[in-house]
Amino acid sequence: MTHEMPSRPKSAFVDDEDEAAQAEFKPLSAEEARQWREQHPAPSPWRIVAWQAAAGGLVAGLTWLVSGRDALAGSVLYGVLAVVLPASVLARAMSRRSGAAAAALAGFFVWELVKIVLTVAMLVAAPKVVPGLSWPAMLAGFVVAMKVYWVAMWLHPARRRSPAKNLN
Repeated sequence: MTHEMPSRPKSAFVDDEDEAAQAEFKPLSAEEARQWREQHPAPSPWRIVAWQAAAGGLVAGLTWLVSGRDALAGSVLYGVLAVVLPASVLARAMSRRSGAAAAALAGFFVWELVKIVLTVAMLVAAPKVVPGLSWPAMLAGFVVAMKVYWVAMWLHPARRRSPAKNLN
């Protein structure tokens, strides 16, 4: 006599694609996981911070060339620094590896909070630090530096590489 598993009731949040993906899921062995990590290296956070700094420097330079105003370019540059400095703190903290996954995750949340607090502190201090601050220019530099993250991720070499061969 064979016993069939009772079918579970369909939830409003589970569709056929989800069930198909769950049926096809196969955990990787340690060797397969090692090979996958070699074929799909994580992007360096320092590379992303460098892209943010370079794009922000370019925008600040263009602002100075177009406007001829040091205060405007300084405002853009300060906006960029309000992204790059806290991101550097987070990148430095996260580059120190922790053994346990739970500790690494907790560390990430703590350092992300530090990054947010540092960013807010820099934005609050801006009027005292930057003479002749232009809020729109500072926010433009801030947004450019923030959005470069996505460009840096898109340009990551692993993304441009041809698809890795199947591990099966």
